[in-house]
Amino acid sequence: MINTEGLSPAQVRELIREEKITVPTSGMCPGYAQANLVILPKEYAYDFLLFAERNPKPCPILEVSDEGSRYLKKIAPGADIAKDIPKYRIYENGVMTGEYTDVSSFWRDDLVSFLIGCSFSFESELIEAGIEMRHNTLGCNVPMYLTNIPCENAGIFHGNMVVSMRPIPYEQVVKSVTVTAAIPRVHGAPVHIGDPSVIGISDIGKPDFGDPVTFKPGEVPVFWACGVTPQAAVMATKPPFVITHAPGHMLITDVKNVELKG
Repeated sequence: MINTEGLSPAQVRELIREEKITVPTSGMCPGYAQANLVILPKEYAYDFLLFAERNPKPCPILEVSDEGSRYLKKIAPGADIAKDIPKYRIYENGVMTGEYTDVSSFWRDDLVSFLIGCSFSFESELIEAGIEMRHNTLGCNVPMYLTNIPCENAGIFHGNMVVSMRPIPYEQVVKSVTVTAAIPRVHGAPVHIGDPSVIGISDIGKPDFGDPVTFKPGEVPVFWACGVTPQAAVMATKPPFVITHAPGHMLITDVKNVELKG
C-alpha cells in the first residue's frame, strides 16, 4: 500500500494512472473533493442529466465532459477520465461485465462523462470535527446499501436511492448532520438516521456495495445519499453500454471541500 500522505491530488492521480494505486480512495488527499463517475453514450446523456437534476441529493453534478473527450477541464484540469480512477466497472444492458483499472481501450467518440459529488469529500470535515470514520479505522471500503427510497424518474432512468452508512456515537449525531449539511454539493445532510429497516435495509451487516463495519455501544447508523445511485439506475434501466467507477474508487479532484460549501 503506497503512503499518499502529503501528496497533491495530481500526484495521487498520477500514481493511479500508473496503476500503483488500485484501492478505495477514502482518506486520500484530505480536504479535497472526490467524485463518482458515470460515462454513457450521448444518446442517453440528456436523460441522465435530467435524472441528476431531479435527484440532487444522490447525484450532485460537479462537471460534465465534452462529447468524446477523456480530459476534464474544471474539477481536475487535464485528468484522463479513462485512467485516473483506481477501478472502473462496465455495464452492458444493465449487467456488470467487468472491472478494470484502465478503460481507454473501451473509449468511444460518442461518450459523455458525468462527475458526481462523493461523500468521501465530507469525511475529512467529520474527522476534523472529532468524528471517527470507522471504515478508515478498519482499512476497508464504506458500506453502501440499496434502499426503498424512490428516485424521481427522468427519461429512461429510474430506480431507488443508494446510501452510504457510518456508525456515529449518539452524542455526535447532531454535529455530523450540521457538518455535512454545509456541503450540499457532496450529498449534504443525511437522508436517514437510525432503524435501517425503515429504508428497506434488512441486514446492516450485509451491504450491497463496500464492506461491513463494526458498531460500538451507543452508536447509531447514519445514512447519506450515495453517488452509487446511478449504478442502481443503470442496473434498473439497462442501457446498452455504461462505464462507472467501482464503488469506493473515486476521482480525486483539485477542488477543495471548502469551495463546495454553501
